[in-house]
Amino acid sequence: MDLASKLFKGDRVIWIIFMFLCLISVIEVFSATSTIAYKNANHWAPIVRHATFLLGGFVLVLLLHNIPSRFFPVFILLLPLSILMLILTPFIGVSANDAHRWLEIFGITFQPSEFGKLACIVYVAFLLSRKGRFSDAQIFKYILIGVGLTCALILPENFSTAVMLFGVCFLMMFIGQLPLLKLTKLAAVLILAVFLLFAGLLFLPNDVLKYIPRALTWKERLVDFMHKDKTADASTYVITDDNYQVSHAKIAIARGGLIGQMPGHGQQRDFLPQAYSDFIYAIIIEEMGFIGGIVVLLLYVMLLVRVGMIARRCERLFPKYLVLGCGLLIVVQAFANMAVAVDLIPVTGQPMPLVSRGGTSTMISCIYFGIILSVSRFGAGIGNEEEPDEEMEEVLPDNAFESMDVETIRESSI
Repeated sequence: MDLASKLFKGDRVIWIIFMFLCLISVIEVFSATSTIAYKNANHWAPIVRHATFLLGGFVLVLLLHNIPSRFFPVFILLLPLSILMLILTPFIGVSANDAHRWLEIFGITFQPSEFGKLACIVYVAFLLSRKGRFSDAQIFKYILIGVGLTCALILPENFSTAVMLFGVCFLMMFIGQLPLLKLTKLAAVLILAVFLLFAGLLFLPNDVLKYIPRALTWKERLVDFMHKDKTADASTYVITDDNYQVSHAKIAIARGGLIGQMPGHGQQRDFLPQAYSDFIYAIIIEEMGFIGGIVVLLLYVMLLVRVGMIARRCERLFPKYLVLGCGLLIVVQAFANMAVAVDLIPVTGQPMPLVSRGGTSTMISCIYFGIILSVSRFGAGIGNEEEPDEEMEEVLPDNAFESMDVETIRESSI
């Protein structure tokens, strides 16, 4: 216990949530990657790869949660670097699933958008914490420039990520008490822009949309979602190429029942193309049942609640906004993944943080957890209750006060 208490500092609840999500990830990714395992000479390669990223992420969490949160503004340096990488990605990036979202440098493939998300959260938190130095108008303008440019570069290849990131930054501005009139005007402009975009996708001919990156894909997903089959007679339901993913996700959820088929016994993992990523929540419900799905949902809800409690205990503004931004980004992305799996929103391609298989996403999610734990330690003072006593015991021996006379103690106190 002493070793664990010295190694795992910060909020214990966050640590428990982190450990449970990692455990669920290892079990479900191992099950969901069966189709990949059969295609490899080494059947253990997919899960070994994922476990390696989780282990590396765990090391990052251990390192970051020992760094005081006042040093985290250094992540803002990632913002110009991310913008540069996002500019280069459409031209020299690696194409996968009809999208250029990855860059390959020295044999390492990663998503620049993940670094852009981290940089934007730290950037917004830093600016909101400087309300005494900058006016509200200046902060609002700087946030729009930095976050707006990043989201604009992400949007062509990853619409859902751009919308989610800007939405989280908008919530941070609202929590940071920027003028409500400015935020209302911004929200109105964004709603109008989204409406015009959807109208253009629905009414413009395909001959025009084919010249816009990913426009045809967006249109197909939007049309499929708007015209999904509502027929009550299951015998008339036909699985087509358009509803293939959603249909098998529904089958997985239906087979799950209350307690599920148990890990390793799911069938839809062999049919869902992204069973280990975009639709992993459907596999979780199939193998762990309704109870398992609720447990995963509650883990993210508990994370958001705990992040709010940590933020309330922070006296300084930067760690307060930083921990809220990290928590909101993790939870909003998790909810988006779950909503896709249960067919509440169109397919977005958002992985479930820390659970879905993915290198860049897993590592960045661990960085968020490391930041949250660091803020809980150095910003909110959680998990360090025993440190002053331990430090005093190391400085002074057990019989130190016995060897002092009353006059010496009085002089030292003065």
